[in-house]
Amino acid sequence: MKFTKISRRAMLGAMAGIVTAAAFASTTLAADKITVGALRFTSHSASFVAFERGYFKANGLDVEFKFFQAAQPMAVAIASGDVDFGVTAISAGLINLAQKGAIKVIGGALQEEKGIDGQEILVSKKAFDAGVTSAKMLKGRSFGITQTGSSFHYMASKVADAEGVGSKNVKFVPLQKVGAIIGALKSGQIDAWSIVPHLAKALAKGPTIVSIGKIADYIPNYQVTTVFTSAKNASGKRDLVKRFLKAFSQGADDFNAALVDKTAGAKAGDDMIKLVHKYVYTSRPYEKAAPSIRNGSMRINKNARMNLTNVKDQLAWFKSEGLVSKDISIDTLVDTSYVDTF
Repeated sequence: MKFTKISRRAMLGAMAGIVTAAAFASTTLAADKITVGALRFTSHSASFVAFERGYFKANGLDVEFKFFQAAQPMAVAIASGDVDFGVTAISAGLINLAQKGAIKVIGGALQEEKGIDGQEILVSKKAFDAGVTSAKMLKGRSFGITQTGSSFHYMASKVADAEGVGSKNVKFVPLQKVGAIIGALKSGQIDAWSIVPHLAKALAKGPTIVSIGKIADYIPNYQVTTVFTSAKNASGKRDLVKRFLKAFSQGADDFNAALVDKTAGAKAGDDMIKLVHKYVYTSRPYEKAAPSIRNGSMRINKNARMNLTNVKDQLAWFKSEGLVSKDISIDTLVDTSYVDTF
């Protein structure tokens, strides 16, 4: 029998090829297809970064985005199984679904932080000229919200109560979509609204809207958005949830370093804005979108850490307004086993 001598280089090359092919096959087999719910806000950038920079893929996740215009429809989509993970504000709808055993909050995302620009309170120029120059003047005025029981409803009520106006003396106007609220505020059909800085700052630069305050002055360390999934995922697919949170956290780290802490350098900041622009302000040219994205960046919690103290406050408010059952506990809403809380 004749043996063919194989060179060491050829053997190493063949072995490397086998290892690469095996790794590729392993990665392909391990990939889980998931749908992630999001809003086209800068505040959702951790998911966008994780997707664009391959962090989801590296954690065995094949991600597709589904975009919404408000928080509550996203919660319904999670409960129905149309969406696997969501990142948005706590709402009455989400809490009610949690009570039915459909949803669990598993982490924190966007948070108000002292020293970093956050959500602003806006009024129409018409209302401002009529004397609504501070939140103290909101009595008898209209405040735009997406739905009753939304985060906008919570914020406005906390502001009104803190100023002694009383939330019962503010007229809340549900307009379903952010775009509809913006239009109503610009035209003076509603008097006030509150929103994240990348939208607030851009709107306040125009002639029809004025900024009169900051949400952080009324709700310190407000856990603006949370990460949530189905109760089935939280209890039965722990590895999947951990991989999602790991990739999401990697995206948040990059975002914070580039645009919040600005420790990654000027080029990293520019690159991050270009990445985010693929999802936010997509109808605007980059030159016009970039300032709003840059100036409106808020902290996304490291490792999806969650301000449980504020989440409890939110739950208590929803209960006090009769928007959710008084019997629901924080443990029904939140699974604290995945991330650190404070």
